[in-house]
Amino acid sequence: MTLREQALQGAITPEMIVVAEYEGLSPEYIRDGLARGEIAIPKNNTKDLRIIRGVGKGLRTKVNANIGSSPYHMDIREELDKLQAAVAHGADSVMDLSLGSEMIRIRREIIRESPVMIGTVPIYQCAFELAANKKDITEMTIRDFLSTVEKQAREGVDFMTIHSGVTMAGMKALQTQPRLLDVVSRGGSFLISWMKRNNTESPLYEYYEEILDVLAEYDVTISLGDGMRPGATSDATDRAQLTELMILGELACRAWDKGVQVIIEGPGHVPLNMVEQNVGLQKTICKGAPFYVLGPLVTDCASGYDHIAGAIGGALAAYHGADFLCYVTPAEHLRLPTTSHVIEGVIASRIAARAADLAKGMDYAIEMEQGMADARKSLDWEAQIELSVNSENARRLRESSEIGGDDVCTMCGEFCAIKRLIE
Repeated sequence: MTLREQALQGAITPEMIVVAEYEGLSPEYIRDGLARGEIAIPKNNTKDLRIIRGVGKGLRTKVNANIGSSPYHMDIREELDKLQAAVAHGADSVMDLSLGSEMIRIRREIIRESPVMIGTVPIYQCAFELAANKKDITEMTIRDFLSTVEKQAREGVDFMTIHSGVTMAGMKALQTQPRLLDVVSRGGSFLISWMKRNNTESPLYEYYEEILDVLAEYDVTISLGDGMRPGATSDATDRAQLTELMILGELACRAWDKGVQVIIEGPGHVPLNMVEQNVGLQKTICKGAPFYVLGPLVTDCASGYDHIAGAIGGALAAYHGADFLCYVTPAEHLRLPTTSHVIEGVIASRIAARAADLAKGMDYAIEMEQGMADARKSLDWEAQIELSVNSENARRLRESSEIGGDDVCTMCGEFCAIKRLIE
């Protein structure tokens, strides 16, 4: 029985209790949110997780870090370093997006080593394995896809991005309202190509019930992918994106009926003035399902600093109701991220999440802000460092100061406003 099915029967499980304790809420609140579909606890029923987190209404904004190899760079030690760095710096989940001949080994090691929930995108493995057999993704069968989903579920994946909302209707919307940047989702482009080649509906939509059956068996949460997300701010909130969103609302209800937990993925590139509107549309159309956003990136022109553009959009999105921020690293659009890029991405998204939670009046965020104010008033440098989002970096900067002692910093020295008033 899945966590959702247990919640619908009124049961309170150990997972609900753990999430409630972390959030400072009652187990009944978590159970009722699961039953309504407004909260998800991604956790494969074949394994234990050292860190269990809930995503959704009334909970702290969560942060995901994407890692994974490319066919051109495969280093299992490096990917495990990224995993450890992401978790150490506060990521609530990690998605393995690996491609290449080592992808299965990398994924299995990441699942084995990770204390947090792990997500994947099964169609990536399908595409790579077909290519290894001299076939194109357009030759994929539903048997290929279901087999991959089941293999990954059996290995212990907690949530999967599945692009069942990419349909013939969305493809038609692209034709009636052309984009500047077409389709930027890898999974979305695979399925658009498949439908064009086969001139029929996407198998991920046509055989959606069969996919749900596999997910339900392992209690894998479905993260309904936004394969038609805009990859340019000029394309935001267009017909293709909204057509897919309408279908995702339908698919969410069908998943809930099967006892499968649901997360909805959201748009990537969205200008600031459209962020609130996009969150509101998702929450309405998808009946309050947890919203998982990539960034969103509020400008296309921040190459090298996309983690900052994503944090700006993420803070605004989370304030208006997004529940789960997928980080963006400085390497976005440019290269495979390194471990240091992963750290920068996690910290930027955590700042966004904290800013949104503070603005929403969440107790934990208010308490930390007040603690920092107290530490600064008393010139308690150690407390300031410990309360920082990245204590390691804060300590490094403090210790690099040219002036020693605990009563001043190199910004103001003897002219410190706080020190003057204390004296």
